[in-house]
Amino acid sequence: MDLVLWRHAEPTDGARDEERILTEHGREQAHRVGTWLRQRLPEGFEVVTSPLARARQTASHLSDKAKVEPRVGSGVTAESLLDAVFWPHGDGCVVVVAHQPTLGQTAALLLTGRERGITVRKGAAWWFRSSGSGSLSGAKLLAVIDPDHLFC
Repeated sequence: MDLVLWRHAEPTDGARDEERILTEHGREQAHRVGTWLRQRLPEGFEVVTSPLARARQTASHLSDKAKVEPRVGSGVTAESLLDAVFWPHGDGCVVVVAHQPTLGQTAALLLTGRERGITVRKGAAWWFRSSGSGSLSGAKLLAVIDPDHLFC
């Protein structure tokens, strides 16, 4: 199974958390990473997104068929996110569009077995592959994509 953890792109400030939307720069970030992913993801990939507007807007730059899933929303645990996508026992490839600190905690758990504080930058995507061992950790990191250093 492949799992792409994609942090929502740059949002506006000041509004209630549920109402924050992408800035123009955020839309550009989402477009760049969405284009890069679309060119490389296997056929049949799924997109799962947080219910918050900025995550849904980010996901829309990859697919218009993203599944909104509260278990990957703001403030959830790494285990909740991984359960929502059946990691590591699922099939195929799933892209999860979500938030910090959950994405950083999930990345750390996949790499080290512990939820250390890794920061996933706004708009960045981290692509993992299951080791096949059936455990949450021990995943292989295939790529880290930084939207501000990606030119499509």
